[in-house]
Amino acid sequence: MKPLTPFHDAELKEGESVDLFLDGRLRLIQSKRGYRFSIDAVFLAQFVSLKENEVVVELGTGCGIILLMLLSRVPLRQAIGIEVQEELASQAMRNARLNRFQDRMSVLTADLKACPLREGCANLVVSNPPYRRARSGRINPDPQRAIARHEILASLGDVLKTARYLLRPKGRVAVVYPAERLVDVISQMRRLQLEPKRIQVHYPTVQAGGKLVLVEAILGGRPGVEIEPPLIGQGDFSIPCPN
Repeated sequence: MKPLTPFHDAELKEGESVDLFLDGRLRLIQSKRGYRFSIDAVFLAQFVSLKENEVVVELGTGCGIILLMLLSRVPLRQAIGIEVQEELASQAMRNARLNRFQDRMSVLTADLKACPLREGCANLVVSNPPYRRARSGRINPDPQRAIARHEILASLGDVLKTARYLLRPKGRVAVVYPAERLVDVISQMRRLQLEPKRIQVHYPTVQAGGKLVLVEAILGGRPGVEIEPPLIGQGDFSIPCPN
């Protein structure tokens, strides 16, 4: 291992790279060939409503990009990531140190279905859950990517049940999911008393149909949803490519 800089307590492992994001405001350790964050995560971090001094939990944090973006937006009290894959959890924690958020961001290596956090601890839960059902489509041969994309270790229902457990009364949960599965998101949320309050649809182009939906719900909220202006293309963002 070699130090990234003499003033950051973060190390770069074999097979990893450091990418600049948000015009260099964030530095991200990622795998060169394994799982790397996508525009979906960026959209979600931009979409969620935030207040100062809140506790935010991310289920399936990957390299930590969503929590890092949220911390760069608002001074949160605490940002906690739950990640079952040790390598990704290590990247997320090193990214917290690399970007000097280690005092307000922590990462636990754990299965979200057996979440070690106490009930009702969070103001906001965010997740970019696996999109594809376990036995649908081609499973990526790379384990990191396969777990991130297919419901191998956790499903949408698992994510929402854990979010429901973690949320305080009137707390919020926000997810990004394929547009074609919007009905699944809404129906499963309502089954858990998570009332959808904000929805935004992403379109690859102005001529294309919706590809992604971003949904924010409130625990115990009243019916009534706001449809946000659409997202087109990659919005204001571009994703760094592996070196």
